[in-house]
Amino acid sequence: MAEGAPRKKTSGKDERAKMVDLQTTSAKTLIRDTINGFVFWSLFQGLAPMIWFYPLNELEISGYEAFAAVWFCPIFCVIPGFLCLIQNRWVLGLLRLVCVGCLASFQMPTTLSRLVVLAVGSGTATLVMAALLFSPSTRIRSQFYWSLMLGMFAFLSSRIWLTSFVPTWWSNSTNTAVISLGAIAALDQIVSGDDKIENGSKRLSRADRPYWIPASLAFGSLLYVTHACFGEVSLILRWVVKGYPDPGPMPYPWGGLVLLSLAFGTYMSQCHHVSNATWWWACGLLSSFAMYFLPRWMGFGGGLVLAMYVMSVWPKIFDQMSGCPAASLTLAMIVYVAEVLFGVWTVAYNFVPGGVYTREHTDWLIGFVMVMILFGLHSGGKIMESRAAFVTINKTKMPSTSHSVLIILLVLSGLGGFGARYNPHQFDHAPKTVPHEFTAAIWTYHFGYDNKGWPSLERGAQLLSDTDADFITLLESDASKPFLGNNDLGMWLGERLGMYVDFGVSTKDHTWGNLILSKYPIVKSTHHLLPSPHGELAPAITATVNYTGKLVDFVVTHMGNDRDVLDRELQAKFLSDELRNAENPAVFLGYVTSQPRSRDYMQFINHGQVKDIDETDQDRWCEYIMYKGLIRLGYARITHGGLSDTEVQVARFRIPDDPEKYSDHSKTSIDGSKVDKRIRFNSKFGSYHVGHGYFKGHGFHMSTPKYFLP
Repeated sequence: MAEGAPRKKTSGKDERAKMVDLQTTSAKTLIRDTINGFVFWSLFQGLAPMIWFYPLNELEISGYEAFAAVWFCPIFCVIPGFLCLIQNRWVLGLLRLVCVGCLASFQMPTTLSRLVVLAVGSGTATLVMAALLFSPSTRIRSQFYWSLMLGMFAFLSSRIWLTSFVPTWWSNSTNTAVISLGAIAALDQIVSGDDKIENGSKRLSRADRPYWIPASLAFGSLLYVTHACFGEVSLILRWVVKGYPDPGPMPYPWGGLVLLSLAFGTYMSQCHHVSNATWWWACGLLSSFAMYFLPRWMGFGGGLVLAMYVMSVWPKIFDQMSGCPAASLTLAMIVYVAEVLFGVWTVAYNFVPGGVYTREHTDWLIGFVMVMILFGLHSGGKIMESRAAFVTINKTKMPSTSHSVLIILLVLSGLGGFGARYNPHQFDHAPKTVPHEFTAAIWTYHFGYDNKGWPSLERGAQLLSDTDADFITLLESDASKPFLGNNDLGMWLGERLGMYVDFGVSTKDHTWGNLILSKYPIVKSTHHLLPSPHGELAPAITATVNYTGKLVDFVVTHMGNDRDVLDRELQAKFLSDELRNAENPAVFLGYVTSQPRSRDYMQFINHGQVKDIDETDQDRWCEYIMYKGLIRLGYARITHGGLSDTEVQVARFRIPDDPEKYSDHSKTSIDGSKVDKRIRFNSKFGSYHVGHGYFKGHGFHMSTPKYFLP
């Protein structure tokens, strides 16, 4: 423009249009970053349960654990030029699309194909992490950091709406929805050019870098504790649960406080003089051990402080890691995998090499994780200012107001999920014509995965509903572990079936779980860790249930493996004492791993003073139903239909009006017409069937159903 020429005036309308365009772009970018983060956390947390499926079925190391090596893909960054290659905007865009495409692993036809595709996606996600975490562009690093944070809150909030399950891995429809959103976000990222590194971007000099070993140890440990303790908001509540009448805080609604604590920790991270202080680390250490050693509300309080601490140190650890060589991310992932495996070793020590040394030592794991984080906070270097979380981008201080508002909205969305799940009529059931009759069932639940590794919750809930059971014990039911998906099966089934839940021994007690579902109020319960000098810790619950004014005691358990002879002997003695000392009519529902008439079986019969529901059924090995002080009405064995490796057993009883004067039913009939219609089992399972039933669905088998007559 020539000197002195009049300047073109910008109208207020043009300025407003420009402002609206910038706001729209900012909102679009934030939503895209949130979706990208959601995709990352879905892949990152989705692989371990698929790998675990194989040793779960084979009860030993299977070889498929080698797929965990995909998390070590950043090792390729030692190849000259490899990091620059994956940081190219087009290559990075392709990697993003591969990540999104691999979410379709859920819809693969076979278990192995699903594992392979998911492993490819998880490995690619670590390469994307390496490309962004070690980018010379401050803008890209910052965008990635806040993508992780926003994606995490979206991830947690979505799990609240699905009652602890991940939408990506829930159903074909939700999986497709996530893939669609992920594809749109990835394509927009490519088209926008936001992955392009600006000219003049410089990498940190070698002299200014922190020590890469402590930084890597800290980053891997931070990933682990974030996943293992806060990958779902109910997790720490299952660490501190106890028996009724005071089980402690329940996941609904107290999981909302976990979400709020995580959000508070995210905002607290801006107070560097606190979040990076050694005294604050000491608070985090004490809170982690409080969560581990203290029960109920005190342990929960420790978990809330730990949630704040973990989120508050993310920026510092992220900054330290970003200043290291890219290949150091491999060490971080090795640490993460090692800590996940150590968690497995603390529970599955009976099936793994070296398990005798790691047995029940989650306390060691907690201490190691926290010490590694301390090392990372003091890993040296000359990083005086934030490199990602709190930088200034285009004159905007991060996190921007839009970031803060979106985190608040995501948290409110999660809290809204609790509100949407509120059901004042959850425990309302149709009254029975004979209120003192009830049905009890036992099933080995296989952690909510079917025999091909897909979620079986809906199908399992329908099966349990069809049994008309008033009281259910589910074995192998604690999936609140990172390698099992961090899923709260008790909460989901309780809300789905409208039943009270006793979670059983807590997640930190190193068992595979043993929960109770009851349509009637649980008056009291005690959680037991049975004597297990050689094998895995065996859980048990002694519970009392109020059936419209009459109390019935239940003893439920999953005893040790058949090879642990001494364990089972001690466990049978303990449980038979519980049955013998029961103050009310009692039912035993147990996984005994012994044949009928065996030593342990006779211990229950003779010392526990109980009767077998069907003493003529000699073809049993695992599940048994026994009782005393009740009148038996019916007994059925129902095929698992591919949902588990164990059948469902069901028994019907009547509580006698006078416990001193009654006669049990001694005659057996396979003719359902000889009993009242209300006593007959659901005809949906077919009719009397001799021998094993290899049905596509669920059906009676093993010479059941049977009915008992006076």
